[in-house]
Amino acid sequence: MKITALNKIHKQLGAKMLPFAGFEMPIQYEGVNAEHETVRRAVGVFDVSHMGNFFASGEEAFSFLQYVTSNDVAKLKPGKVQYSCFPNEQNGIIDDLLVYQLDDELYMLVVNGANLDKDWAWVNTQAIGRRVKLEDFTDQYSILAVQGPNAPAVMQKLAGNSADLENLKYYTWTKADLAGHKDILVSATGYTGEKGYEIYVKNEKAEDIWHALFEQGKEFGIKPVGLGARDTLRLEKGYCLYGNDIDDTTSPIEAGLGWITKFNKKFINSENLKIQKDKGVSRKLVGFKMKGKGIARHGYDIVDENAEKIGYVTSGTMSPTLKEAIGMGYVPTEKAKAGSKILIQIRKKQVPAEVVKLPFV
Repeated sequence: MKITALNKIHKQLGAKMLPFAGFEMPIQYEGVNAEHETVRRAVGVFDVSHMGNFFASGEEAFSFLQYVTSNDVAKLKPGKVQYSCFPNEQNGIIDDLLVYQLDDELYMLVVNGANLDKDWAWVNTQAIGRRVKLEDFTDQYSILAVQGPNAPAVMQKLAGNSADLENLKYYTWTKADLAGHKDILVSATGYTGEKGYEIYVKNEKAEDIWHALFEQGKEFGIKPVGLGARDTLRLEKGYCLYGNDIDDTTSPIEAGLGWITKFNKKFINSENLKIQKDKGVSRKLVGFKMKGKGIARHGYDIVDENAEKIGYVTSGTMSPTLKEAIGMGYVPTEKAKAGSKILIQIRKKQVPAEVVKLPFV
């Protein structure tokens, strides 16, 4: 099992460590609900160094990425970031990812840690015969996510006069001097729905950045946060988690990701996905709230009044913010409108739930 550059620190802080995406990762420190609250009200720091970092460069890097990703890379320029996905040829999704344009012919792809080998094999296969150079820097970089309403103040204090991080626009990046290290890449991104940043730094600098963050963030209520709270935070915002809400069998149109699927260009499987968009799909990913007692969990059946399966739950939890049980799942399109009544099969009971508009919070 791999470890991140911050593994020792997590253990010193008493984190509960578990295997995740091939890494030993901190799942929680003081508890999921408390850490969730920290991010919603103050500022929390996540180690997300299990995420992958691929670099694509060369004269055909742009055309290559236009072909393998669903979003329109032409909208990027150096300093901008884009959410996108790798479509497969069977109407499914290889992975969702972030695309950073670093220079005129240089891009960084940030992919899910659990899909590292699959993604690397996929992009290399698609790059055959193209003038594009692909490099995997995953093992060299650490990624820290600093999230919450107090994140801008902490990051600005850390950066000093080296960069205007407080006013960094959503889905853009810049370079800043942090903890005595020059030109560290900082982006205004994250997967919590709060204001926040992600710091990309070489492994040997990661501990310095971590300690400096906590020193500068004391007055702002900064705390370490594990991947457990990252999951509840993203679910409250209705963000998809790969392997739960989207996978090789779910299309971006079904998953409500039509907004990152641009048909002004040709990309892998674009013709079939365009047909889905134009003609409609038979199922859709929706959010729902439980109306009866019980928590919907990944893999539970969604059933009709005759207890016949009509869909399935992809994610579910007790929302720390709402104090209500919430979830996401695939249902027939006719049941996808807000207000639609569905039933969740929880053991031997069919528990009522109602489709609601996302986000939950």
